[in-house]
Amino acid sequence: QVQLVESGGGLVQSGGSLRLSCVASGSTFGFNAIAYYRWYRQPAGEQRELVAGISRDGITNYPESMKSRFTISRDNAKNTVYLQSNALKPEDTADYYCTVGEFSGRAYWGHGTQVTVSS
Repeated sequence: QVQLVESGGGLVQSGGSLRLSCVASGSTFGFNAIAYYRWYRQPAGEQRELVAGISRDGITNYPESMKSRFTISRDNAKNTVYLQSNALKPEDTADYYCTVGEFSGRAYWGHGTQVTVSS
């Protein structure tokens, strides 16, 4: 079992920045099993959407709409993945979730961290 704990969310003014963190742990957790790390977000009443992803090899991918303001990175030594969010807008307000996917096909999700951007 893998546990993911997100942190770093909060209230920020429009134009501000936040860095979200996601720490992975668990008795079965191992770097070699992980295929990707991803950040998703879900605004209230809307569907969850992909924000950024990073593969085991460090290759990043972003939806076109997220590319300019979000950056995903990873610290393998700390089993932590980050999401740097810049120039935030009120429409970025959402619960942000971290997910880890194994080569086996199994995926794990954190409980999310809330980001609120005020205008």
